[in-house]
Amino acid sequence: MQPKSDWDSKIQALGELLVDVSHYIALLVIGFVVIWAAGSEFIGIIQNGKAALKDILMLFIYLELLAMIGIYFKTHRLPVQFLIYIAITALSRHLVVDVQAVSDTFHLWLLITITVSIFILSLAVFLLTWTASLYGRPDDNLPSVDHAKPKSDPKTPEKLTE
Repeated sequence: MQPKSDWDSKIQALGELLVDVSHYIALLVIGFVVIWAAGSEFIGIIQNGKAALKDILMLFIYLELLAMIGIYFKTHRLPVQFLIYIAITALSRHLVVDVQAVSDTFHLWLLITITVSIFILSLAVFLLTWTASLYGRPDDNLPSVDHAKPKSDPKTPEKLTE
C-alpha cells in the first residue's frame, strides 16, 4: 500500500489537470463565441454599407474580450483591468447610443450616473495600476517555470550581468 501523501499528491495533480482543462475548454468556447459575434457584427456593418459609432464601439468590446482571453492563455492570469476597460467601453457605448432614447426628465440623472460610473471605474484602473507598481501583484513572488529556457548545470556558475 502506498503512503497517503503519494495518493494525495496524485489526486491533487489530477484535480489541477481537470481544472486547467476545463478552463482551456471554456476559454476556447468563449473565444469562438466572441469571434462569431464580432464576425456577425462586422457582416452587419458591411450589409448596412456604413459603420456607426455604436458599431465601432461594439467591435472594441469584442477586441477587448479577445485580448483578455489571449492574456489568460499567455500568463494564466485574468487581469481585472481588462474587465474594467470592457465596462468603461460598454458604458461609453451606452452613453453615446442608448441615452438619446430616454425621456428628458430622466435623461439628466442617467447622464450623471453613467458619467460618475465611468469616472469611478477609471479611478479603479488607476488605483490598481498604481498599487501594482508600488507593491507588485500577488503572484509576482511565485516561482515561474520557463519551459523554453534550458536548466543550467548546478556545477557551472551563472554569469553575472553588470
